[in-house]
Amino acid sequence: MAKQDKKSKSTKKIANSLYEKELLKLQNELVKLQAWVIKEGLKVVVVFEGRDAAGKGGVIKRMTQHLSPRICRVAALPSPTEREKSQWYFQRYVSHLPAKGEIVLFDRSWYNRAGVEKVMGFCTDDEYREFLRSCPEFERMLVRSGIILIKYWFSVSDDEQDKRFHSRLVEPLKRWKLSPMDLESRSRWAEYSRAKDDMFAHTDIKQAPWYVVNSDIKKHARLNCIAHFLSLIPYEDITPERIKLPKLERSIGYIRPPITDQTFVPELYPKL
Repeated sequence: MAKQDKKSKSTKKIANSLYEKELLKLQNELVKLQAWVIKEGLKVVVVFEGRDAAGKGGVIKRMTQHLSPRICRVAALPSPTEREKSQWYFQRYVSHLPAKGEIVLFDRSWYNRAGVEKVMGFCTDDEYREFLRSCPEFERMLVRSGIILIKYWFSVSDDEQDKRFHSRLVEPLKRWKLSPMDLESRSRWAEYSRAKDDMFAHTDIKQAPWYVVNSDIKKHARLNCIAHFLSLIPYEDITPERIKLPKLERSIGYIRPPITDQTFVPELYPKL
């Protein structure tokens, strides 16, 4: 009976109205944190990793929704070029690291080597082993330089991932999210699991630990991840006082050009 109660409790989803209310609260706090990051000149890096369709993008979208793209930006790198493949592995990621007063969210990161590259054979065994040796040192270097490094792994069950893949198959707005690589990953579930375990064993370090987000219920994952992120960086509310807008200056002698001199967008909406 206890097991059934626990399962029932874990699968109960938050009401939409409460979710929206709590999300808005957290987003308000993110705006306060953004101001603190600017004031204190903090350099923040957040790494989002996990299986395909685990919900990383949904969390990133909610985190950045009300933040300035000049302060908080997303790094989602495409496949490396031939030139980039010849570089030091971490080189292409270093150029995306933040300066003072910036937050960078990596939608997948250098951990591609420990996941998809390892499982799909896109790197050699020597390159993979070198990554496991050098990654902890690379991250310790980032932390010593003053970067706040936070790493999230989004954990999704086999059944839930399968549901999300099928949803992408039938919904046109989501179909672009389903790549041939995603389909291939379905047949290599166990290999990805072993790769993830090896990655954690080598890179779950004191200076930059992994935080696992249970993402079977997307809305819970979004709220839990954002709340946890806010808890990791002490900040103060330095929201400025409300300002009074000055009166609009009426320019004397200014004559607007005729409307016919301008090209307007057709007004198709609202439809009556």
